[in-house]
Amino acid sequence: MILESKIPDILKKPNLSREDIVRLLKTEGKERILLFTKAAEFKKKFVGNIVYFRGLVEFSNICGKNCYYCGIRFDNKNVNRYELTDDEILTSVKYAYDNNYGSIVLQSGEIKSPAFTARVTNLIHKIKTISNNELGITLSCGEQSEETYRHWFESGAHRYLLRIESSNPEIYKKIHPNNNNHDFQSRLNCLKILRKIGYQIGTGVMIGLPFQTYEELAEDLLFMNDFDIDMCGMGPYIEHPDTPLYEHRDLLFSKEKRFDLALKMISILRVMMKDINIAAATAMQALDPVGREKAITAGANIIMPNITPGKYRDYYKLYENKPCTTEDYDDCSSCLDARIAITGNEIGYGKWGDSKHFKTKN
Repeated sequence: MILESKIPDILKKPNLSREDIVRLLKTEGKERILLFTKAAEFKKKFVGNIVYFRGLVEFSNICGKNCYYCGIRFDNKNVNRYELTDDEILTSVKYAYDNNYGSIVLQSGEIKSPAFTARVTNLIHKIKTISNNELGITLSCGEQSEETYRHWFESGAHRYLLRIESSNPEIYKKIHPNNNNHDFQSRLNCLKILRKIGYQIGTGVMIGLPFQTYEELAEDLLFMNDFDIDMCGMGPYIEHPDTPLYEHRDLLFSKEKRFDLALKMISILRVMMKDINIAAATAMQALDPVGREKAITAGANIIMPNITPGKYRDYYKLYENKPCTTEDYDDCSSCLDARIAITGNEIGYGKWGDSKHFKTKN
């Protein structure tokens, strides 16, 4: 008879196996607390008790993709489509700069066109100008050509978030249309291209999808470790009624279970990749009023305050019950200041908060 490894022994291992990770994902009670405690210990030791802000500008919900889980998918006719003007984007960016955020994120639905490439390039230059080259820039604009990625990098963007959503090709096929516009290998190739160009690369997965097993979640973490990512943005899957995946909602774990799994995924990843940046996803707060604070105490060190103009926030709805859609800039900032103070962390104002993992490799 083979005895299961004890949690303290697993947490001492330099490398975790799939079986180790599954064991950690299933922890309850004191073992669960032990996992979170170890993750917090590693966070403090390797990245410090500092939380970095990334001011998030969701500048367009126009998307050429038709992902089965996403509320802004191309075929959803119930979405109020919008696109911020350059002035609206730069006003938001100026707010982040004036309030000492350190970094911003430009995020949009996925559009591939010379006009879109040129617009983002122009915005990067303008952001560098109005911030005296002091704001760090992360992009999250989906799959693009190598030429486009390179153009944006040379213009001044230095981090890119492209979530794989699931590292399992079969699950990937279940949550996307089966066509060339939604190809697993193409997405993986984009991550490889981003690395080659020199970006700090980030990816992430949805946690608690229909059809998903503990073993597949473990494989997601191993994928991120093996791919040697610099940053991660992952969170619980939250269903949206205007999506094809909604019909499988009866297969889902409870929202409480999905939230708990997301916390454990954050902690396990911190144990595995001690010096990367890990975001406390907004989706955590959609399932728990203090979800992002719990994510920070479980090992996350990045928060992305939404600085999109308030009248647009409810239109960039990837999932239901998205939080903070009615708040204005100052409401969000003062709220986050208080929330982060509760966790015992400080805010890294005025700092890019680049991935220490990336710096170690380069």
